Amino acid sequence: MKEQENQPLFEMVGVQWLQNAKLQIKESSYVKYANFLQNHIIPELGHIPVCELNTDVVGTFVKKQLTSGRRDGGGLAEKTVKDMLAVVKEICRYATCHGINIPCCFELIKVRCPVNEVKVLKEQEQRQLEKILLSDESYTKTGILLSLYMGLRLGEVCALTRENISYKREIIRVRRTMQRIQDLDQINTKKTKVIVTEPKSISSIRDIPIPSFLMQRIQSMRYLPDNVYFLSGKSDKFVEPRNMENIFKRYLREGKIAEVNYHALRHTFATRCIESGFDAKTLSEILGHSNVNITLNRYVHSSLEQKRKNMNKLTLCV
Repeated sequence: MKEQENQPLFEMVGVQWLQNAKLQIKESSYVKYANFLQNHIIPELGHIPVCELNTDVVGTFVKKQLTSGRRDGGGLAEKTVKDMLAVVKEICRYATCHGINIPCCFELIKVRCPVNEVKVLKEQEQRQLEKILLSDESYTKTGILLSLYMGLRLGEVCALTRENISYKREIIRVRRTMQRIQDLDQINTKKTKVIVTEPKSISSIRDIPIPSFLMQRIQSMRYLPDNVYFLSGKSDKFVEPRNMENIFKRYLREGKIAEVNYHALRHTFATRCIESGFDAKTLSEILGHSNVNITLNRYVHSSLEQKRKNMNKLTLCV
């Protein structure tokens, strides 16, 4: 009993883990984990001695987040709760490394995330969008074409500068990404800030050949200073992801195309590549994935028309 009383509370271990992790993770991940701890994990589990964190306790915590974890009383998304559970697991692993026995069997706690249907532009919709994008040579329209024909992520396009374009080798070097995150330095506020960092993973750092028609289109930037942002044409001004998403949706409305999010461009690119005969390994490297399975399972979507074409390739064996 005496030994159990000396065990630290989960809150203390969680805070220690976060401070240790801060030195090893991206700022955006740190903000995400800090919010999980402050708003969900510590209020529910913080008062419990680490040695009492068993499977039932963690399982009950997960169920509560799924059913009533939001401030308005509703449940959190499965993906959010799954990420939160991963943080709890990492904190327990940290505690175990410091000699504390954790009686929780995380293998028994499952959070099933539904497979959300991802929108891919139909060929007719893509042609309508291309008509809008090719109507003039504005930087933002060219940026959207980079995502549609090179698979660049929204944050990667926003962070792109002149120095990332090699006119001699005709490639784009993806080296940075842009995102808006909560500013934790602004205590008790919901203020956010824009940050530019390295891409989300090592595999996301990549060189992508530029299609010929896009190479001709970006010639106007050839002699600009290296620090000029691609989407604005200026070194002291950028177009952040949230604004770029709104610009994209404006072009969709102009072309009378059903609304999709910007990421649909990346899925459309991957699907068109496979339809055109790309090998999966090449496509995976262009998209910046760590393995081919991610490319095939998440980013390639066969249309009914493509399925019909493939089925019609079958012939009688007589």
